[in-house]
Amino acid sequence: MNLTTQKRLAASILKVGINRVWIDPEQTEEVSRAITREGVKQLIDQKAIKAKPKKGISSYRSKKLAEQKKKGKRKGRGSIKGAKYARTPKKQAWMTTIRALRKDLKSMREAEEIDPTTYRKLYRMAKGGAFRSKSYMKTYARDHDLIK
Repeated sequence: MNLTTQKRLAASILKVGINRVWIDPEQTEEVSRAITREGVKQLIDQKAIKAKPKKGISSYRSKKLAEQKKKGKRKGRGSIKGAKYARTPKKQAWMTTIRALRKDLKSMREAEEIDPTTYRKLYRMAKGGAFRSKSYMKTYARDHDLIK
């Protein structure tokens, strides 16, 4: 049974696309008899013709992916795009390192593990890039008998 005309009319009345028009399979005979807009409107009132709900985009997969990334997954070599320092620029890496070193030096000075002269010396060395981590700085201070 050809119901293209009825579908087209219903789509324009319901203000939806033709694919969203649903016709009750048990009432196809009645629908095929409706050839005017008025007839189709009556069938819509009788619930023989309806508009299907809009299909949304499911966020399930994106939520699942975000959850995995939060756990630290999906970060292997195959996922990395861009140059070596595109993800964390050199400046950013430097900032994190120097801040940690300076914070450690400050705590050491406040705890009086080192005197102000030693503090200043290690501070300048850190600024010059002599230490790559807190542990290296502590090792250096211990090896050179700078810690009390």
